[in-house]
Amino acid sequence: MIERFYLKEYLSFQESELNFENGLIVFTGPSGSGKSLLMESILASVGGASCDASICESSVTWEIDEEKSGICNEEPNVFKHIKKEKSRYFINNQSLSRRSISAVASNYLRHLSLKDFSDFENENLLNILDARAGAKSQKIAKVKEQYKKSFLAYQEVKKELQKIAEEEKKIVELKEFTAYEIKKIQEINPTVGEDEELLQIKKELSRKEKILGTIESANEIFHYEHLVSSALEALDESSSFFDDAMNELRGILENAQERLSALDDVDVEEVLNRIESLSSLKRRYGSIEEALEYKKQKELELQKYENIEVAKNDLQVRYEKLSVEVKELADELSSLRTKALSGFNKELNSYLSSLYLQNAKITMTQVDYNLSGQDRLDIKLNETELSKISTGEFNRLRLAILALKSESMSSSGGVLMLDEIDANLSGEESMSVAKVLKQLSKHFQIFVISHQPQLTSMGDQHFLVYKDGKISKTKELNMNERIDEIARIISGETVSEEARKFAKELLEASRCVS
Repeated sequence: MIERFYLKEYLSFQESELNFENGLIVFTGPSGSGKSLLMESILASVGGASCDASICESSVTWEIDEEKSGICNEEPNVFKHIKKEKSRYFINNQSLSRRSISAVASNYLRHLSLKDFSDFENENLLNILDARAGAKSQKIAKVKEQYKKSFLAYQEVKKELQKIAEEEKKIVELKEFTAYEIKKIQEINPTVGEDEELLQIKKELSRKEKILGTIESANEIFHYEHLVSSALEALDESSSFFDDAMNELRGILENAQERLSALDDVDVEEVLNRIESLSSLKRRYGSIEEALEYKKQKELELQKYENIEVAKNDLQVRYEKLSVEVKELADELSSLRTKALSGFNKELNSYLSSLYLQNAKITMTQVDYNLSGQDRLDIKLNETELSKISTGEFNRLRLAILALKSESMSSSGGVLMLDEIDANLSGEESMSVAKVLKQLSKHFQIFVISHQPQLTSMGDQHFLVYKDGKISKTKELNMNERIDEIARIISGETVSEEARKFAKELLEASRCVS
């Protein structure tokens, strides 16, 4: 519910603060006093409308879905719209776009305007019908759960089959391309580290002649080795260190000669071609490792294409089984709904009769399978499409649907804001609307502007919107003040005793309405 609303600097309003309770909340006042501005600013505070108020702020008891919205709950949660140079919206001082704040509020508040056909949408009507059937038997709830599970699996398998069908159209081309990609890498058949080894060989080949020449010159030192040994012997010095050094040098030079001699059998052109082939792979794939990984992936893809028929056959078997399940469950659901439909029509027309309407009919036809089954409900009033009935008829028909829906509600339905729902209605029609709204107020906090004494008398809270000079103000009325205001609505600015008496009778009678 909305617990508190604060408004500052909006056209004829300077400042206004209202504290609300649950139930039916009625706003009345003379024409032009600012009732519609006030309702509009309440909507604007939660992103449901735009206005030029400096501040409009609603404190609410709604438990916000923190994970979905990214907003932390506080007590209370505060929705705010501020307008300076531009409009800004906040929840608990966290800045949001109007679309975001509206999306959060839409889970808890509905503004029932003439453009809102959501109560007549198929899913909503089916849920009401199913809830009524479920009140007599739990079977429909079990069937719905089984159907939903089977339908979702059926959809998934159908999607997979459609994907395979699309792939089959180009499967030959895909297989050829994949095989071609694999073959290109296989023809080169690289190994990890091979490119570095070949580059080292290339480097050594380019320096082979030069290195051999320097080794041949260096070998001259061994011709004088005996002279050094003799000199050390004459000096009575040990020649072991010199012998070790010369042996180590001899080993290095001999190993180098052997390694370079082995290059005699290497085909330089072949090495260069191999290096170029490996380089082309690296240019395309980044590295030898990545080329080999790409080849592995393509081999898996090729295997998948080759096994696609097996997968398709398995899916086809599953699809046919699920198709049977979905049809059987949808038919059973339709049968249960058909049995409950006559009672639905009867109860709807019972509400409509009290609202001075009649001859509404809900018909059920079959459509393509969807998450709700195969049934579509359509509603007409006196064989007339909803888009062609009058505003008053539309509002009362919607109230009857909401009343039917509320019968199965076990918790609060949030907040309803109604546009002048009793405008242009007779006294009897207005009273019928008031009684239905009173029933709905057990499940909803309802804000409504009223022009009739009947609905006004039913309010759990009654706020007067009035002008003090050019300034709009609001006031919550006590019992005596309510009598005076309802009497004014009945007889105009000159209040008669008869009007006061009738107003008092209405208020007393409203206490008896459960």
